[in-house]
Amino acid sequence: MHSPIRTPIPIETLLLAYRSGIFPMADKRSDEEVFWVEPRERAIIPLDQLHISRSLRKTLRSDRFAVTINTAFEDVIRACAAPREEQAESWISDRIVASYVQMHAAGHAHSVECWIDESATSDGRADGGERRLTLVGGLYGVSFDRVFCGESMFSVHDNASKIALCWLVALLQEAGYQLLDCQFMTDHLASMGAIEIPQARYIDCVAEARGTPSSSLADAYRSLVGEGAYAGSDSVSSPGKRIAQSLIQTS
Repeated sequence: MHSPIRTPIPIETLLLAYRSGIFPMADKRSDEEVFWVEPRERAIIPLDQLHISRSLRKTLRSDRFAVTINTAFEDVIRACAAPREEQAESWISDRIVASYVQMHAAGHAHSVECWIDESATSDGRADGGERRLTLVGGLYGVSFDRVFCGESMFSVHDNASKIALCWLVALLQEAGYQLLDCQFMTDHLASMGAIEIPQARYIDCVAEARGTPSSSLADAYRSLVGEGAYAGSDSVSSPGKRIAQSLIQTS
């Protein structure tokens, strides 16, 4: 008989781990155990140094994607854990999913979601029917003090995860965060402005980022895009243009 999945990792344990510069991973999705990782080199994105290519900036301003926060957290983390062509297994086990869903419910984990309106015509206008939003990309992570630790992202549509990262950076800037941790360097992150620093320096950065953000991410979202403005092309004022402008002003 198979033993049941172990209970979620306690929230206090996870927060202590993140403040200490470590985080959990699993060898595969079915693992009941986790191991704790402390990288020698840490990837971060300086919030004032995000790199946005000309084509990505155009996509951002076009509002091709509807972008939301914290509306589909479990869908995002499960999409991040799903098998990918280049990687049959995932470090995001069922126990890790349960642990971070619990963190999200307590307000310590957040998601950014990118949606495509399947009811839109080729020129971006609605076809007259009800809006049919499909989740096509996103990211999730953990926040504490003025630190956001990005955990994973996914994309099933060109540029969706990059757009989610742009929105995240703009939201962190607006909310008064100081540090965006990306854990491990990848070519994707490097192209967006990520740099590597020694783990000891990262711990110093975490200490320097103690304190309370000036606002919540939800309030930062409302401040940048306005109530109900996530819908994109039929908004009175384009959220994507506002996000792009905020990034230009601080990069």
